[in-house]
Amino acid sequence: MEKHEHTGAVLNRLSRASGHLNAVKKMVEDGRDCSEILIQLAAVRSEITNTGKIILKDHLDHCVINAVRENDEDAITYLKKAIDKLL
Repeated sequence: MEKHEHTGAVLNRLSRASGHLNAVKKMVEDGRDCSEILIQLAAVRSEITNTGKIILKDHLDHCVINAVRENDEDAITYLKKAIDKLL
């Protein structure tokens, strides 16, 4: 697997999301208000979704362009499956 242009940004976002999720876990352990927990879970989901978008764009800019140039239909099929799982 190639290292892509936004690898550093993706790793930073994933670290932040992981820390945020651990904070939500602590909220549950501490018996915090359910509404507050739900709001924070939505924020974690948003962080992960936005990270997925960066990875997808990077994949399109690099891997998919190369696959099209090389007429690699398997790569396109695999991308479609990945998008179905992401969404």
